[in-house]
Amino acid sequence: MKITDLLVKEGIELNGQAASKREAIDKMVDLMAATGKIADKEAYKAQVLKREEEGTTGIGEGIAIPHGKCEAVKAPGLAAMVLKDGVDYESLDGAPADLIFLIAAPNTKDNVHLDVLSRLSVLLMDEEFTQKLRNAKTTEEFLGYVDAAEQAKLAEEQAKAEPAPAPQEKKGLKLLGVTACPTGIAHTYMAAEALEKKAKELGFSIKVETRGSGGAKNVLTDAEIAEADCIIVCVDTNVPMDRFDGKKVIVRQVSDGINKAEELIRLAESGNVEIYHSGNKTAAAASGGSGKESAGHMIYKHLMNGVSHMLPFVVGGGILIAIAFLIDGMSVDLSALSPEERGNFGTITSAAALFKGIGDGAFGFMLPILAGFIAMSIADRPGLVVGVVGGSIAAGGKSGFLGALAAGFLAGYLIIGLKKLLEKLPESLDGIKTILLYPLLGVFFMGLIMNFVIEPPVGALNTLLNNGLSSMNGTSSVLLGIILGAMMAADLGGPINKAAYVFGTASIAAGNYNIMAAVMIGGMVPPCAIALATLLFKKKFTEEERKSGPTNFIMGLSFISEGAIPFAASDPLHVIPAMMIGSGVAGAVSMAFNCTLMAPHGGIFVFPVVGNTVMYILSLVVGTIVGALLLGALKKDQTAA
Repeated sequence: MKITDLLVKEGIELNGQAASKREAIDKMVDLMAATGKIADKEAYKAQVLKREEEGTTGIGEGIAIPHGKCEAVKAPGLAAMVLKDGVDYESLDGAPADLIFLIAAPNTKDNVHLDVLSRLSVLLMDEEFTQKLRNAKTTEEFLGYVDAAEQAKLAEEQAKAEPAPAPQEKKGLKLLGVTACPTGIAHTYMAAEALEKKAKELGFSIKVETRGSGGAKNVLTDAEIAEADCIIVCVDTNVPMDRFDGKKVIVRQVSDGINKAEELIRLAESGNVEIYHSGNKTAAAASGGSGKESAGHMIYKHLMNGVSHMLPFVVGGGILIAIAFLIDGMSVDLSALSPEERGNFGTITSAAALFKGIGDGAFGFMLPILAGFIAMSIADRPGLVVGVVGGSIAAGGKSGFLGALAAGFLAGYLIIGLKKLLEKLPESLDGIKTILLYPLLGVFFMGLIMNFVIEPPVGALNTLLNNGLSSMNGTSSVLLGIILGAMMAADLGGPINKAAYVFGTASIAAGNYNIMAAVMIGGMVPPCAIALATLLFKKKFTEEERKSGPTNFIMGLSFISEGAIPFAASDPLHVIPAMMIGSGVAGAVSMAFNCTLMAPHGGIFVFPVVGNTVMYILSLVVGTIVGALLLGALKKDQTAA
């Protein structure tokens, strides 16, 4: 298959005009649709735009290669557009893009087209070739330039493949490289070509392994790795890294391989590169350093490992609990119930009790899973059990999710410490270490740390908060509403949240129904604000967070604050302050309009017994909007993180 088999006249525009990147993509997708290669234009466009959210495909030098791989593509295809005036494509070098190639790749097992697309990507690294394309007068001339360049490239590849006489031993730097991008279509091969080209210019030998959609090619051998002076890893996805243990390794983004090839090779030549040490099977991309991940990136990676495994428990359990509230809300007359009976809302009917029990069971695993998989990310499998135990202690004690976060990191580094402490034991005991010593000693020390170091200060804080709230009763209601609302968002089910909630439920017994109203609205805001933010500020969240975000509307409206925990755990310094302010505003508005609530739980399902319902709904809306806007302002773009 040749490039001109994929690129046809109907998919070429030589006099394109676009006022923005989005308009350029729209026109490119229209060209692709004209070729007949896509079955669903909108679905394909959504995939192309999704790829742009992960990182711009404007590689610089006036070139952009947007692409999409999905079920909407019937057959592999190409479209091309020359924009005489260029367009701001948010390219890596900031320059306008005036030559755009759009790639359509189907989800098929037959990946022969990927070789063709990678060949095109490599050709676009040739300035003389791209200039000819820009100056082409007709589509026939454009296709002629493509065909001629491809034929020359094929001849070059064939010459490389033919047996050559054994070369004399080269002196100088021996380099290896690995390139990979999430889609594995264009950037992977362009980075490899740039590194190979620049190394040749500088007189060094280099072999680059490409890990694209068609699988790993030009794979590095153990012997080559052993002889290499330095390894340049330019990736935006996980690649096997254990094989480089003990070698000098530069880890960068794939875009650096394309645009900063000489800088990377000069860095390797200088020898000022750290030795890579890995205890994990894979390593994430783009630390921005020279072989060792930054502390911030490592913490974020460990956090996200815990959060991603915890998320299904939050979503599944939370929605089941919401269904339980819905069943009771539709089955009983809340106004006819006593305060004690309202306290059992969600388990009054047998059907509701069934859903609530299953949902609570899923929620019970949430914090142990968070802590366990943070620890596993740090210390591999031996860390899992110790983290799970620490998270369980936090869940059953007073420290809540903040305690589980601490437990996860403590467990991971506790196991690393035990590994160093026990490394001098005879090799014959290696099996016993994993099966007996690590779990026994790790669980014991984790229990001691959680019970005597983490829980006591948090318990004291809890008591202090309860006493402080009790002394405030009767003071300015708006100020009290701000404090209670902010406390509900401070640790999302932890001791601070529980202190405010207990104060609210106790106030019901004393006849102060406005306090419980402020407490519940403060707990409803965090998940709702996060759900809204994932829709308004997509660049601030990972793909997984964007997918799960809308389910937080269900949990927030059901007064399940824990729905916000995965988002708070992944970025606590930005998420928690935004949530506290939004919840504080909601609590203040509820108090200001004297909204009342006689039920201690239930969210929107108990709104029929809320006093001044309209203003109560307004307080929820205002708090949600404030929290979402603050999230948009405080969180960093995930593509830039």
